[in-house]
Amino acid sequence: MARVCLPSVLRTYVDGARELDIDGADLRQVLDVLREQYPGLERRLRDERGVLRRYVNFYVDGDECRTLDGQDTAVQKGTEVMIIPAVAGG
Repeated sequence: MARVCLPSVLRTYVDGARELDIDGADLRQVLDVLREQYPGLERRLRDERGVLRRYVNFYVDGDECRTLDGQDTAVQKGTEVMIIPAVAGG
Protein backbone atom coordinates (compact mmCIF):
# COMPACT_ATOMS: atom_id res chain seq x y z
CA MET A 1 0.00 0.00 0.00
CA ALA A 2 1.49 3.29 -1.12
CA ARG A 3 0.94 6.60 0.60
CA VAL A 4 -0.07 9.19 -2.03
CA CYS A 5 0.61 12.80 -1.02
CA LEU A 6 -1.36 15.50 -2.80
CA PRO A 7 -0.78 19.26 -2.96
CA SER A 8 -3.63 21.62 -2.09
CA VAL A 9 -4.45 22.29 -5.75
CA LEU A 10 -5.48 18.63 -6.22
CA ARG A 11 -7.20 18.07 -2.89
CA THR A 12 -10.54 19.38 -4.13
CA TYR A 13 -10.74 16.25 -6.31
CA VAL A 14 -10.18 13.87 -3.38
CA ASP A 15 -12.56 15.32 -0.79
CA GLY A 16 -9.81 17.49 0.71
CA ALA A 17 -7.45 14.63 1.62
CA ARG A 18 -3.76 15.46 1.97
CA GLU A 19 -2.73 11.81 1.84
CA LEU A 20 -4.36 8.62 0.64
CA ASP A 21 -3.32 5.01 1.21
CA ILE A 22 -3.72 3.20 -2.11
CA ASP A 23 -3.06 -0.46 -2.98
CA GLY A 24 -1.07 -1.26 -6.09
CA ALA A 25 2.07 -3.06 -7.22
CA ASP A 26 3.26 -0.19 -9.40
CA LEU A 27 2.52 3.46 -10.05
CA ARG A 28 0.11 2.60 -12.89
CA GLN A 29 -2.04 0.49 -10.56
CA VAL A 30 -2.00 3.20 -7.91
CA LEU A 31 -3.17 5.75 -10.48
CA ASP A 32 -5.82 3.32 -11.75
CA VAL A 33 -7.23 2.97 -8.22
CA LEU A 34 -7.20 6.75 -7.84
CA ARG A 35 -9.12 7.00 -11.15
CA GLU A 36 -11.75 4.55 -9.89
CA GLN A 37 -12.17 6.27 -6.52
CA TYR A 38 -11.78 9.88 -7.69
CA PRO A 39 -12.64 10.15 -11.42
CA GLY A 40 -12.23 13.94 -11.47
CA LEU A 41 -8.56 13.60 -10.59
CA GLU A 42 -7.65 11.40 -13.58
CA ARG A 43 -7.71 14.06 -16.29
CA ARG A 44 -5.30 16.17 -14.27
CA LEU A 45 -2.78 13.32 -14.01
CA ARG A 46 -2.99 11.40 -17.31
CA ASP A 47 -4.27 12.16 -20.77
CA GLU A 48 -7.00 10.25 -22.63
CA ARG A 49 -4.42 7.65 -23.74
CA GLY A 50 -3.33 7.04 -20.14
CA VAL A 51 0.01 8.83 -20.59
CA LEU A 52 1.32 10.88 -17.66
CA ARG A 53 0.80 14.58 -18.23
CA ARG A 54 4.06 16.42 -18.94
CA TYR A 55 3.43 19.17 -16.44
CA VAL A 56 2.78 16.83 -13.50
CA ASN A 57 5.68 15.27 -11.60
CA PHE A 58 5.28 11.93 -9.84
CA TYR A 59 7.90 11.22 -7.18
CA VAL A 60 8.24 7.68 -5.88
CA ASP A 61 10.21 7.70 -2.63
CA GLY A 62 11.82 10.97 -3.69
CA ASP A 63 12.75 10.01 -7.26
CA GLU A 64 10.82 11.36 -10.26
CA CYS A 65 9.15 8.33 -11.85
CA ARG A 66 10.34 9.27 -15.34
CA THR A 67 13.93 8.67 -14.18
CA LEU A 68 12.84 5.24 -12.93
CA ASP A 69 10.39 2.99 -14.81
CA GLY A 70 7.64 5.56 -15.42
CA GLN A 71 4.20 4.18 -14.61
CA ASP A 72 5.78 0.73 -14.23
CA THR A 73 7.80 1.91 -11.22
CA ALA A 74 7.22 -0.61 -8.45
CA VAL A 75 5.63 0.45 -5.19
CA GLN A 76 5.29 -1.50 -1.99
CA LYS A 77 3.95 -1.06 1.48
CA GLY A 78 5.24 2.23 2.82
CA THR A 79 6.22 3.71 -0.56
CA GLU A 80 5.54 7.44 -0.72
CA VAL A 81 4.15 8.80 -3.99
CA MET A 82 4.12 12.57 -4.27
CA ILE A 83 2.12 14.15 -7.08
CA ILE A 84 3.25 17.68 -7.88
CA PRO A 85 1.81 19.71 -10.76
CA ALA A 86 4.23 22.20 -12.30
CA VAL A 87 3.68 25.82 -11.33
CA ALA A 88 3.83 28.43 -14.06
CA GLY A 89 4.27 32.11 -13.56
CA GLY A 90 6.56 34.93 -14.16
